[in-house]
Amino acid sequence: MTELADFGAQMTRIAGEMRKESDDTEAALRSMIKFAVDAVPGAEYATVTLVTDNTVETPVMVGDLGGEADRLQRELGEGPCLRAAVGVSTVCIDDMTEESRWPAFAASASALGIRSMACFYLYIDGDDSAALNLHSTETHAFTDEALLLGELFAAHAATAFGAVKEKQQLRAALGTRDIIGQAKGMIMERYRLDAAEAFALLARLSQDTNTKLVDVAAQIVEAGPEV
Repeated sequence: MTELADFGAQMTRIAGEMRKESDDTEAALRSMIKFAVDAVPGAEYATVTLVTDNTVETPVMVGDLGGEADRLQRELGEGPCLRAAVGVSTVCIDDMTEESRWPAFAASASALGIRSMACFYLYIDGDDSAALNLHSTETHAFTDEALLLGELFAAHAATAFGAVKEKQQLRAALGTRDIIGQAKGMIMERYRLDAAEAFALLARLSQDTNTKLVDVAAQIVEAGPEV
């Protein structure tokens, strides 16, 4: 229990570092999987399998072997990473040569030198989901304790990643507000309208041209005083 408590404290520290250091999704994911390889016993390689709108991708990886495992699963349409990403569960393969749930993947992964894997569900946001995947060239690399640590790690990492996305969304919202505000100001000055009338004009332009409001505002700001 002491070791788990220490690990929890370490994860809290790592989550804080990710929030401070990562201003984009890719950087957050890269930091997360690097920490996972260093922290979870048995892990040699790692990837994140991201499932978005029925599209499967591997945005980041530690080690080419892990990336090859993800590529195989995309091509074959089967495997533990896909199962963990959409199944809200942890999937472990102790010996790839004896794996029967995904025979095509197991045979190909074994040929690459992958002997065991541990895949952890990683909640992202909304309909998006993902899995944190750890790979080893040794059989039975992931003990029960390693799996428990991996699940704890994935939970903390998901929290930190969610905070990064929230920060991105906030920045985007502030940027959008600023652009619309600039456009309103230019319209008010050019056409002698008040704030409500300027916004109504923007909204009408957006509707008539079937263009997003922020895009209309950006075009007006870019055009400058000639608008």
